[in-house]
Amino acid sequence: MVAGCCPQKMRNMSELPENCQNESAESKRPQFGKRILSEDADVFQHNAWDNVVWDEEQQKLASLKVSENSTVTKSGDELLKFETEADKFWNKFYGIHQNRFFKDRHWLFTEFPELAPNIVKNDIHQPLRVLGSESQEANDVESVASCHEKLVPDMKIFEIGCGVGNTIFPILLYNINPSLMIYGCDFSSTAIEILKENPQYDESRCNAFVLDVTLEDWITPFEPESLDIVVLIFVLSAIHPEKMKHVVQQIHRYLKPGGLILFRDYGRYDLAQLRFKRGSCLAENFYVRGDGTRVYFFTEDDVRNLFTESGFKEEQNLVDRRLQVNRGKQLRMYRVWIQGKYRKLS
Repeated sequence: MVAGCCPQKMRNMSELPENCQNESAESKRPQFGKRILSEDADVFQHNAWDNVVWDEEQQKLASLKVSENSTVTKSGDELLKFETEADKFWNKFYGIHQNRFFKDRHWLFTEFPELAPNIVKNDIHQPLRVLGSESQEANDVESVASCHEKLVPDMKIFEIGCGVGNTIFPILLYNINPSLMIYGCDFSSTAIEILKENPQYDESRCNAFVLDVTLEDWITPFEPESLDIVVLIFVLSAIHPEKMKHVVQQIHRYLKPGGLILFRDYGRYDLAQLRFKRGSCLAENFYVRGDGTRVYFFTEDDVRNLFTESGFKEEQNLVDRRLQVNRGKQLRMYRVWIQGKYRKLS
């Protein structure tokens, strides 16, 4: 059973999306962010650092911490409760937080430019520009034409675990494809209600519905092999590991040949995993939070095996390590995320 999950800090959008950028080397986005910590003495100069390298000792300490909190102490009835009543926990979560807890994920278009190929952003300090908009400068006419040529006819995007729309609304705002249709599902009926109440919800371009993707059969407003992109952002981690493969196989069924999965989720030894206390573990690397919602922490191999064994070709699989600091309290917080792109074989 699944629902959307907690938001992440937005990453810098410092480069042009691939489909609308020049061919120069400068236009290519680096694998991670640009803020690299070269001298440890500088660590509290900024709030965050990208592409942080862990030494052997840090890796060993993280592994030790996980081994300490990974013993399953809950009874079988308790484990079953978190599975069968997952909708209640997520509905309560969204009932409390509504849409105040979340920030729109504008980093989407740096990591996944496929979602809005018409965006331009030349510099981190400049606002986003949408090619083809009324404010577009005259000297961008050629770029506008180029981008329109690359827009996918009748483009269909489906986000699983859409929550209150923190991925959907940025796509609606920045993707100018007139034939775009975004579908979004969530296990939480409360989340879908909040999403639909948002004034940005446009029924002509968006269709959000309640769906438990762990069920054997899906009832959807689209047909098999009709989707161009499926978005999985911090959602598979909320599903019991034994049910993840079924979800991926269903995605394979509904994607077009050549269709793409965009994936981002929690990585092994992320700060959130290390903070769990003994008694929170439900299964290997799978935990329950204090509010009853659940989370799994992936390795690159976990992700690779999950998708390639279900008929997908790997195009990206990387670990994104980020150091966030509290300069006031002089604290270091290490985040670990896994990001991937997988394409359905024709």
